[in-house]
Amino acid sequence: MKIAVGSDEAGIDMKAAIKQHLADLGHSVTDFGVAAGETALYPDVATEVALSVVGRDNERAVLMCGTGIGVAISANKVPGIRAAQAHDVYSAERAQKSNDAQILCLGARVIGVELAKTIVGAWVRSNFQGGPSTAKVQRIAEYERQFLNGEKSGG
Repeated sequence: MKIAVGSDEAGIDMKAAIKQHLADLGHSVTDFGVAAGETALYPDVATEVALSVVGRDNERAVLMCGTGIGVAISANKVPGIRAAQAHDVYSAERAQKSNDAQILCLGARVIGVELAKTIVGAWVRSNFQGGPSTAKVQRIAEYERQFLNGEKSGG
């Protein structure tokens, strides 16, 4: 599978470990984000990664920042993306199996590298199960289209 990884400076060490872990699992990895000693705004990295998934350059992605929250919010602003923050195996599996989340978001200041590798491994081994979840994922996409087309407003 082609998987993008990206982080701001808070996630650099975790990103390096996740890149290697994914490669060890046989995946092709594309690195986005900063290198050691550099800084970046996590919305920039998350958006670039999300666009690579929507554009089908990558099938999935893993994003990291301090908490995983900022990259999840940012990636979810890209139409067509379902990014999920997960800090345990069950949530990561459900993100994929129930929500067809193409992007997994992790907090480098929340969990350790070994747990992150376990979570990522569970997530990449999981696939969308469809069934009752299909209608829910389709409804998310429907609401997204309605908001983008101005059919619904936030106020």
